[in-house]
Amino acid sequence: MTTPLPLASTHARLGARLGQADGYLVPLAYGDPAAEHGAVRDGVGMIDRSDRGVIETTGRDRAAFLQGMLSSDVKGLTERQGVRATLLDAHGKILSILLVHCLADRLLLETEARLATTTMEALERLHFSEQVELEDRSADIGVVTLAGPAARKTLEEALDRALPDLPLYHHTSVAWGGYTLRIVRARETGENGYDLWVATDGLAALWDGLLSAGARPIGREAWNVLRVEAGVVWHGVDVDASTLLLEAPLEDAYSLNKGCYVGQEVVARVTYRGHVNRRIVGFRFPDARIPAPGAIVRIGDRDVGRITSAVVSPALGRGLALGFLRREHWDPGTEVEVAGLDGPLRAEVSALPFYRRSLAVA
Repeated sequence: MTTPLPLASTHARLGARLGQADGYLVPLAYGDPAAEHGAVRDGVGMIDRSDRGVIETTGRDRAAFLQGMLSSDVKGLTERQGVRATLLDAHGKILSILLVHCLADRLLLETEARLATTTMEALERLHFSEQVELEDRSADIGVVTLAGPAARKTLEEALDRALPDLPLYHHTSVAWGGYTLRIVRARETGENGYDLWVATDGLAALWDGLLSAGARPIGREAWNVLRVEAGVVWHGVDVDASTLLLEAPLEDAYSLNKGCYVGQEVVARVTYRGHVNRRIVGFRFPDARIPAPGAIVRIGDRDVGRITSAVVSPALGRGLALGFLRREHWDPGTEVEVAGLDGPLRAEVSALPFYRRSLAVA
């Protein structure tokens, strides 16, 4: 069963081409993915992310409980702060990638909607005597993400107020149109961005207000290119429950200085006494030909990796990919061969991210 997003009728009115993603019917493009990509890189774009999952954590012991479950320092958060984290299994493998948002009386865990149930179940299994309550609030909250160098100016115009400076993942809340709007600093595209949370019945007014302020609607096809350029991995696409945390570019999603948490022993052992044998790196192709996900990476007659995501960058006019590669071949510039539909493709290893814009507090 495919679930439409709350703004399905709005996307249809704007002429979106719809498609399935993780069980949801989402806008893939609004006519020109390359122009949508350019809007985010040069101006401002917005995307409906209402398929995000939100788990509300309350109770006296919420921070201490999550401190022992997640890979980042949750107990050190104060109100309006946030951090990226992961939930690992006992073997240090990634069950979910999360953003943790601290409110005065609760912690909100944000992840993909398809992972909300399994994440909550995993936490419940580890919940014993702590005074903690978990509730799936995914259906109650809609998210629109605004991204691009003009994101802050556009949002301030739409809200008719100045925004405070926000470090990455921190948030503020404002009263808007009879709703509470939560504004979270984000960067999934490599540009300045804001995740805007509102009750689902306020999504249409928020979307139309941003549209009137000059934001261009962005579909999943352009967004996928933007996040690959920024070196951002997606759970279920690039990483999953078979991936060790240290195999992924998630350096800001764990702490080596906090106490124990699930999977911490493996993370520490690999960090201080060993190494991973593979990790996700970037691959650059000489032209716009790209491989399919899962394509084998070879050097000579040896299989040394596989592709997880591959896109064509409109700005560069060439293919870019994320994928696993064995450690002896990580050096940028290393030449590899990738299996293509019409024969092998040449590529070279690249450091991540492919694209980086300086992101100061904004």
